[in-house]
Amino acid sequence: MWRRYGSPMRRASSILRDVALLALRLDRAVPGTIEAFTGDAALRRHVQAEPAPRPSELVRAARRLRSILPDARLEPRRAAFVDSELGALERTARTLAGERAGFREEVEETFDVPVVTGDPDVYRAAHRELDGLLRGPGSLAGRLALYRRSDELPPAALGPAVGALVTALRARTGARIGLPAGEGVDVELVSGRPWTGFTRYLGGARSRVRFAADARVRAGQLALLVAHETYPGHHTEHCRRDAMAAARPERALSLARSPRALVVEGAADAGLAAVVGEQWGRWAGEVLADVGVSTDGELARRVDEAMVPLHRARLDAAVMIHERGAGPDEVVAHLCRWLLVDESRAHRMLDFLVHPQWRTYTATYVEGFPLVRAWLRCAPGDPAERLARLLDEPLVPAALRRDLRAADPATAGRVAADRVAVARSATTGGVDHTMNGRPFC
Repeated sequence: MWRRYGSPMRRASSILRDVALLALRLDRAVPGTIEAFTGDAALRRHVQAEPAPRPSELVRAARRLRSILPDARLEPRRAAFVDSELGALERTARTLAGERAGFREEVEETFDVPVVTGDPDVYRAAHRELDGLLRGPGSLAGRLALYRRSDELPPAALGPAVGALVTALRARTGARIGLPAGEGVDVELVSGRPWTGFTRYLGGARSRVRFAADARVRAGQLALLVAHETYPGHHTEHCRRDAMAAARPERALSLARSPRALVVEGAADAGLAAVVGEQWGRWAGEVLADVGVSTDGELARRVDEAMVPLHRARLDAAVMIHERGAGPDEVVAHLCRWLLVDESRAHRMLDFLVHPQWRTYTATYVEGFPLVRAWLRCAPGDPAERLARLLDEPLVPAALRRDLRAADPATAGRVAADRVAVARSATTGGVDHTMNGRPFC
């Protein structure tokens, strides 16, 4: 039926238009399906004015578009990207139509990664490393809690500290990977929100970035959070993605839950090390010292690195809940034991893990970072240049895995078999999409 559109270019344009319409219809039925859409505003108006479609119609539309996608004759990586987005949209539509999937199946169909649970021996090794970093009397959990409290930013210092880091990271990102002319972020400090940081892309290379003033943010973790949300994280990715939308209209659409979302979260986590360097802690400490904030940036970096293998305990908790039917007390105890958090923080994590819309999203943080980090390191050259390529090209997890296998089959095997083993580097408790994504260390 697509032959009526004539040339391959017209067929591609029509198919991609229908992909956008499908996403907009699903977003109307399931708010939050779309994170950002900077395409033709008339499409959104059209969807809002039409009768609400039946879920079964949306399932059929997704399957039909996947079947005719080869007619668009997109180059392979573009085609793989669009197909992966359609797969995630189909999963959303099937859930809306009442077709429930198991937790592992939903993760794989939405994000294109298998669920790999953690190894208690790896967790114990991480605890031993933390024990060596945080010497002193009392339990490790108690010492870690004391360290966290001692590094908390006074509320009055948050604004100047965020401002200094935004300025410094913007300069670094612009120099290392480039930024479009006229871009910028509007920073707001807010209270009473269920997240620590949230980026909303406004279009025109502008974003509104909000940080929770009442979230008890640590000075040593702030560079990770700011980098994740702004430069070279979500704001930067949105700007560069949007700049390509005229030539590649599929890039005008950013889905909140898709294989590309996992790559984007991983890139936001890996961005600070890519543009500043693996030893980012001292740099962050110096930036903060200029506005009167004192923190041991190097210790913060080393503690954060030691904590990374423990983040997989959150994926364990999701499996406990959604596959084993574990109760809240058992799950909270698991999180407290391995993540070394108090019950209040564990309950906050639990709320995210049981949220109907976001129950699988933890996988993007747990699986995205080690996959992206391994990809950034799998070839010689400047990590910042590879990060720019990752932001600009529509790469999905399958493409990253293929590149890893081609560069180093042994590394690719380790990533596929046990992502804990390669996740030993700084990461961010990046929080976006309205819910708290990962715990800060």
